[in-house]
Parts: sequence; structure tokens; C-alpha cells
Amino acid sequence: MIILLKLFLAHIVGDFLLQPTAWVKSKEEKKLAAWQLYVHSILHGLLVLLFLWNWQFWKYALLISFAHLIIDSLKLILQNNANRRLLFFIDQAVHFISIYLIWLWLEEKNFPFFIFENESFLLLITGIIFLTSPVSFGVKIFISKWTPDPQGQDSASLQSAGKYIGFFERMLVFVFIIINQWAAVGFLLAAKSIFRFGDLKEAKDRKLTEYVLIGT
Repeated sequence: MIILLKLFLAHIVGDFLLQPTAWVKSKEEKKLAAWQLYVHSILHGLLVLLFLWNWQFWKYALLISFAHLIIDSLKLILQNNANRRLLFFIDQAVHFISIYLIWLWLEEKNFPFFIFENESFLLLITGIIFLTSPVSFGVKIFISKWTPDPQGQDSASLQSAGKYIGFFERMLVFVFIIINQWAAVGFLLAAKSIFRFGDLKEAKDRKLTEYVLIGT
């Protein structure tokens, strides 16, 4: 199980934390001709070696890197505006399935490990990282069909403020659940609603109100 968590953690870090938005746009525009596609796939293999910290895993790292390249390439070839949301979730599901299958192949092998030997700790770290950019991308793509028209909207808000508010909100909910403080989760959502009420009231835009509620 510890190996599987490390492989998942490597995927999350490589696909979300270490992949700039410029790389994503370049891949979507140039598709298989984008050099970022190949560097991104190689990076996944290197992250696997880093987290497993054992050169004997090189063939599994190479396999994960190759599988990532194939999956991302198919996504770029098939992707269009109509299926973008669906392909995002399918792409991530296939990545996790491929990682799981590779783990099944090597689970009986017994290699020494460098760090992250505690499963509970590694699961906690993986959960925390998952709640940042990966969930943000997922929520953003899921609610993209309801995104209000930016024309005429107030653009004075801080850049990426909503994303980081979401980071902290999910982290706090995560911490409250772990320490068994369920009432605090309700308090947090209520507090956010109070702060947002004035903005939504002043916006005079029903679509914007519904968009914020769906996102929450």
C-alpha cells in the first residue's frame, strides 16, 4: 500500500503542482508537436524514482512515464470544446487505473524505502496535496458550463483570489474532519455565506449567485 500511495502522490505532484498553465495551453494548441508533452511525461517518471528512492524501480518509472505519454496523447487528439470536461475526468481515472495496475505488478517485490514509511502520514500528505490544485481543477472544469459572462462584471478582485480561498476552505474542512470537529465545518460554511452575501446582493446577477453556490 505504501508504494501505491507514493505512485499516486507522484502523479498528483507532476500533473498539477509541477505543470504550468502555459504548458497545458501549449499542449492543447500544438498537441503531439508540443515539447511540453514529452517533458511532462518524463517528469512523471523522475518523480516516481524520487518518491520511491530506489534505482531498481527504473523500469516501473519508465513504464509509468510511457503510459502517461500515451494517455495524454490520446486525450489531446480526442479533446474538443464539447468533451473537454468529460475527458478531464476520464483522463485522470485512466491515469490512476494505470498506476494501480503497475502497482499490482510490483506489489510482491520487497525493496528498501527511503522515506514516507508510515502509511497514515503518507495518506494524510496525499490528501492535503489532492485538496489544492487537483480539486481546484476538478471543480473549475465541473462548473465551467455555468461560468457567468465576464462582460460587465467587476474585475477589481484580486487575481486568483478565489482559487486560494478554495485552498484554505478545503484545508480547514479537512482538518476539522480529522480532529472530529464537525460543528466547525458548518460554522465555516455559514461564515463564508455571510461574507459572500453582500457581494452577491450587490452583484445583482442571479447567474453569479448560482455559480458561487454551485462552487461552494
